[in-house]
Amino acid sequence: MKLYAAPLDFRSVAAEFGVPTDFSEELCAAAAAAQDRFATLRRDARDIPLVTIDPLGSKDLDQAVCIEARMDGYRVYYAIADVAAFIEPGSALEEETFRRGQTIYLPDEPARLHPTVLSEDKASLLEGVDRPAVLWTIDLDGAGEVLDFTLARALVRSRARLDYEGVHADLAAGSMHSSIALLPQVGKLRQASSLRREAINLRLPSQSVEEFEEDCQHRYELVIEPRYEVMDYNSEISLLTGMCAGQLMEKHGVGLLRTLPAATAEAEEEFRTEVAALGYSLDDASITQFLQTLDADSPRGMAAMREAQRLLRGAGYVWLEESPAEVHAGIGGYYAHVTAPLRRLADRFATEVCLALAHGESVPEWVSSRAGDLTRTMATTSQLASQVDKACLNLTEATVLEPWVGTNFEAIVVQGGPTREKARIFVTQPPVFAEAVGHPDTGSESNFSLVKADVAERDVLFAWPAD
Repeated sequence: MKLYAAPLDFRSVAAEFGVPTDFSEELCAAAAAAQDRFATLRRDARDIPLVTIDPLGSKDLDQAVCIEARMDGYRVYYAIADVAAFIEPGSALEEETFRRGQTIYLPDEPARLHPTVLSEDKASLLEGVDRPAVLWTIDLDGAGEVLDFTLARALVRSRARLDYEGVHADLAAGSMHSSIALLPQVGKLRQASSLRREAINLRLPSQSVEEFEEDCQHRYELVIEPRYEVMDYNSEISLLTGMCAGQLMEKHGVGLLRTLPAATAEAEEEFRTEVAALGYSLDDASITQFLQTLDADSPRGMAAMREAQRLLRGAGYVWLEESPAEVHAGIGGYYAHVTAPLRRLADRFATEVCLALAHGESVPEWVSSRAGDLTRTMATTSQLASQVDKACLNLTEATVLEPWVGTNFEAIVVQGGPTREKARIFVTQPPVFAEAVGHPDTGSESNFSLVKADVAERDVLFAWPAD
């Protein structure tokens, strides 16, 4: 069954939550006039054949990668956009980034952290142009474990702007770009390392609304986007870099760590019960091993992966001079956000800490003096981003389902039973988690009748048994 939605406009969500979607003319002019503050400090690394891998059509390119064989291991070059080069401490542009904290991803158009002249042009690692970057060089042994790493400001030039669909096709055809030919090999090794750390690494497929034309009318469909292996391999390089950054900060007792407490025993037991309801048997496997092998592209796999998000609650940021070091349970060690400075404020400041520590220098005063502001901004804007994500998903689901009130849908009961006021179900098509009145048993499959799809309230409700 294909379900079509009316045209969707998420500006109302942005307005409701106070998400700024535009920049003033003054800020745009300041961004356009900004020059590389660290031009004289850069090494020339334009000989490294870096490439970017991002969703099709992306222009805010934070990272570029190249992997080489090295003796009995590998060398990973990872260039990160040097956004700090364009933003003067104390400037109006810096203050605006503290107000926004991070890019808020509305489905129709992101509410960006920086003006587009920076995020999609001057600071973005676009193909075929010189760009300022912070270049991480990470040496791995044959098992994919870190031997050593360095980082420095550099001038880089990306050779190609690749997208996940194209790289996936190249992998299937055995014709990967030479700069990332070793990415699957290194990615798998790093995944194995993740298993040894007992880290919980989520591979969440995205739900999106696709627009197409049918019978001379614009229609919209809620779909599950494929989760390609190369996405996970590429993610491992980012995680690797963040772990190096976190270990460097923890060693010196200064910096901004990304933290996450371990899941409670009760949460793990609840997760095992829920995935059993979805038809999976973990037996003696750890949750880490189960998630690593789960087919997240299937409706049931997607449901299980989304349920695993509930194991990773309480993420935050700590500044080490003010708080003790804490690990990130989803990573299995110390971790820092340093690989997405075009999209997160934290990454720009954490990178400056790493540069200082790696070169035996003091952390710049303009970084350390704003530690409190930084942690508060990231806490409030992360909560905001989560609220906006939920509101946009609820709006999409209600809009898609509104014409189908009274229709029966097949669903799996994730949480049910006689003691619950409402059951929690997963509708397989379209892929929707929702509540249902009635008392079906956990793990059962049944037809549920859609009794409510209120766009204004962004609310969906089903009933069991179906009429």
